[in-house]
Amino acid sequence: MPLRITSAPVSGIKKRKSATSTTRTRASPFASHARAKPSARGNAQAKLLQPGAGEVMAVDEDSGDAEPLPDRGGSQYLTESMKLDGVLQAMHHAKESMFEELPARAGMNSTRIAEVLNLRRSLPPLVSVAHVHTVLQAPTQVEREIVSLVQTGQLRRLIVPGRGNDAAGLGDCLVLASDLQNLVQTSNELEQSLKDRFLHILDSMANTSAIPSLVFSREESVALVRAGFLVTASSLSQDAVNLTSLRAYLPANANDYDRYGSPQSRAPAFFLSLPNTGPYLRLLSAARSHLLTLLKQSKYHEAPLYLLRDRWDGAVETNRSFSVAKRARGEFSGVLPGRTKKWKGFNGMSFRWILEEALGAGLVELFDTGSVGPGVRCL
Repeated sequence: MPLRITSAPVSGIKKRKSATSTTRTRASPFASHARAKPSARGNAQAKLLQPGAGEVMAVDEDSGDAEPLPDRGGSQYLTESMKLDGVLQAMHHAKESMFEELPARAGMNSTRIAEVLNLRRSLPPLVSVAHVHTVLQAPTQVEREIVSLVQTGQLRRLIVPGRGNDAAGLGDCLVLASDLQNLVQTSNELEQSLKDRFLHILDSMANTSAIPSLVFSREESVALVRAGFLVTASSLSQDAVNLTSLRAYLPANANDYDRYGSPQSRAPAFFLSLPNTGPYLRLLSAARSHLLTLLKQSKYHEAPLYLLRDRWDGAVETNRSFSVAKRARGEFSGVLPGRTKKWKGFNGMSFRWILEEALGAGLVELFDTGSVGPGVRCL
């Protein structure tokens, strides 16, 4: 009997199809996650633009803030990594290491590069006493050597009024006598006769930075102030200068008093200075504050030394092989230095230099973590 296939329904249990089964697809386990382009995600992890400043700073993917860093005691990282012999060597190190060399890919035009180099050249050859103490780590010996060098005329100690006289103050600085003499002789604002007279008086007053106003005529005093070699002080501390201690430098007879002014009307009110000392101290103060700001980004106001260095340098590209390879592939390998705070605000100031300054001023301390190298902590 032949088989006949019909379209009649087959008896049995049939499943009722879901009304939405034909329109909905199986949900992905990652569907609820926020989506972002790889390039945008990488840039967000690598850098952070400060609003309105156009400066780039590094963002820490893992700053280790879950708990405080282990403290194994004070670290001698700075003194162990560099051996210096005496105050003069320490001063030479501080002057030569303040700024880094311009990188090959600076990200600055020729005008900006010229501004950076000119500013560096204009700064006075000053070294803070705090910096010398940091790199030598021998307080008593350092102070004795400074006094000896001042007495022998090799060194001048400058006290800038109003800048503080404690460790954190900015007013206690050193300058080599040879550097000071060179600045005076190359000044275009002083006549040669006044240059010679000024240097002669300085040689006879090696132990003090206070200059009695009666030594110079009013015209000479104005010229020296305008040239930046003297500054006025509205009030003087008793330990810094007093009239009795300066009588030996005043004119010997009454006729000279008529030329220089009455002793009662003209009190000793000058301090030895160097041209552009003000911009130098302002730059130093701003750099100290910025370093503390970077350190306080961490929860406990402490961070490994390498991390703090990265924050100071910014998310800059390097010449290491992996950075070069990233640039060749067109991937993000860091911004150009010219866009970072380090170069826009501080003209390429070295991280180690400002760290030594902050340590000497008692603003931070260096300690051994035992695991991630030296750590830095706010005080």
